[in-house]
Amino acid sequence: MMNIAIEEARAAAEHGDVPIGAVVAHRGSVISRRHNERELTGDPTAHAEILALRDAAETRGGWRLDGCTLAVTLEPCVMCAGALVNSRIDRVVFGAADPKAGGTSTLYGIGTDPRLNHNFAVRHGVHEDACAALLTVYFAGLR
Repeated sequence: MMNIAIEEARAAAEHGDVPIGAVVAHRGSVISRRHNERELTGDPTAHAEILALRDAAETRGGWRLDGCTLAVTLEPCVMCAGALVNSRIDRVVFGAADPKAGGTSTLYGIGTDPRLNHNFAVRHGVHEDACAALLTVYFAGLR
């Protein structure tokens, strides 16, 4: 799944968006794959995770994504982590940590906070070096 997310991240960079890709799978089968489109669409909510969740819900025929896993190249932000809680997703796997906006491990524990109405498992560091390198190269090109 993370290899597919990395492909999606590269597609984001091709149209000038921050290279972040996300994939949703249900019982081992990919049901959606997306990448950041904020610059492309001008939509501040067009994060890879949000777009992948929308497509997955459409594929599943409803908003509940129980039984699903999301793989994403960068740790989800607070907005995306909240959407993941609300989608009832089972598991989130991410590559690179986000020390400035990480919502699931680095800054906040959204998804594992027992005060919330839904929790999901979080695994981090999957293909971490490759995911971080995409971001490093992208931001170096902006400077």
